[in-house]
Amino acid sequence: MKISTIPRKTSKSTSKAPAIRLNVPRLECSYLDEPQLEFANGRQNIDPKLGILRFGPKSLGDGNRHPSRVRVGLIGTAEGIEVSQGWIDKSSLGVSGDDKHLEFPGFAPDRGFFAGLDFHQQWTSQITRSEIDDIFARKTKRERFEQLLQLLDSKLASLCRKDLPPQYIVLSVPADLYNECHIVDYNDKTLGQTHRDLRRAFKALAMRYRIPTQILREKTAKGLDNDHYSKITWNFFTGLYFKAGGFPWAPVGLLAGTCHLGISFYRSLGSKNPKTCTSMVQAFDEHGQGLVLRGPDFEWDADREGTNSPHLSEADSARIVELALTQYSTELGQIPKRVVVHKTSRFWEMEQRGFQSVLGKSVQRYDLVALHPQNTVRLMPLNNYPALRGTRFSIENLDFLYTTGFIAELGQFHGMHVPSPLEIADHIGRDTSRNQILKEILVLTKMNWNSAHLGGLLPITLRFSRLVGNILKEMPEDIEPLTNYKFYT
Repeated sequence: MKISTIPRKTSKSTSKAPAIRLNVPRLECSYLDEPQLEFANGRQNIDPKLGILRFGPKSLGDGNRHPSRVRVGLIGTAEGIEVSQGWIDKSSLGVSGDDKHLEFPGFAPDRGFFAGLDFHQQWTSQITRSEIDDIFARKTKRERFEQLLQLLDSKLASLCRKDLPPQYIVLSVPADLYNECHIVDYNDKTLGQTHRDLRRAFKALAMRYRIPTQILREKTAKGLDNDHYSKITWNFFTGLYFKAGGFPWAPVGLLAGTCHLGISFYRSLGSKNPKTCTSMVQAFDEHGQGLVLRGPDFEWDADREGTNSPHLSEADSARIVELALTQYSTELGQIPKRVVVHKTSRFWEMEQRGFQSVLGKSVQRYDLVALHPQNTVRLMPLNNYPALRGTRFSIENLDFLYTTGFIAELGQFHGMHVPSPLEIADHIGRDTSRNQILKEILVLTKMNWNSAHLGGLLPITLRFSRLVGNILKEMPEDIEPLTNYKFYT
């Protein structure tokens, strides 16, 4: 579309000024319906909470996937164990909602997730007062942090040595110890300024014992959390069901035989070279099953490359895709027909060549998609509501997609701030229509099985990249991280 403007005439001249033509970028806007999710017996709903409330979780009735009973282990002080078990028992019976929060139906054999919880004294490991005093006696915060990790490692080991170990472990750290040790910042001789987090380090520890975990804050168990009770229980028990082996829901709308890969990077705490990055892949099939893979290390020179975003060489790009396809076939028992690669940075030419050299020979179709979170371009609705989630708009050859926003089907907005759309910075391959690519992105924003939230800004392939990378940072290089996603959430 073009428009013309003509300058005003001045009193000094009566001649007509030439028309100035301004090229106005072409704007196109459309709407993608909110994707459905699948629950028990193939029933569908757009909302994870409503679907489970009305139909039950996806794997209900599947004897191989549905965890009818879950053995719950507890680590904490005597009081912490008692309070945590009491909170879990009480919450599992169901929690009332209100005008803004949907009721939680419960986690019991006859309601909600239709699964039972088992507790036993042999599945508890107590943190004593003398052990806590020993931690506080350490001179530096780093020493206290590392002493706590050693203590938790011993507690995990004692639980896992049982003839019948728990399937899921809840850690309850007393408030004074948590406040002192939940994060630590220190200067490392090799890595420089280093930040560590108790949750991430504990996840890495527990991975050695192949048991999924959850930290339950003391203030939450005592009812002092600021979030609504039903919201907390929805997230807690949805994550519990997933970590125990169940599928809370399944995606609808992903093309069969497709493997979605998310590529990201992190720096390992064990690295001897501060410039060394490690690549990471998160892979998901059309059913929502996910794998986490540690890729090759590479040296990243930000000054030489003139960018703050790491990029892979052609050889490393080829290696990481080969690794992903091999592990995907091994773990999920099938070779994908189509691969979609997601990154948050644009694909450099060398990365394109590396990815295409493998994908062009291994699969029938592929797409390389760069998704860039940004806040400089927005739609401004004429009403008082935020833009609709699912709104797609294009400015010339640039595509934007609102993955957060007002949810038309529910009449709700779940955010706290004015939403911004994702920019589709690259789409290389062109084997799939742009509309299908955007629909799949919208579906994948709903695949966070660690909470019952309807969606998020990024698809699951990229959403937890920083979280998972920070856990992999804590993994020694001689220990191969587990591929199952439940150990990282």
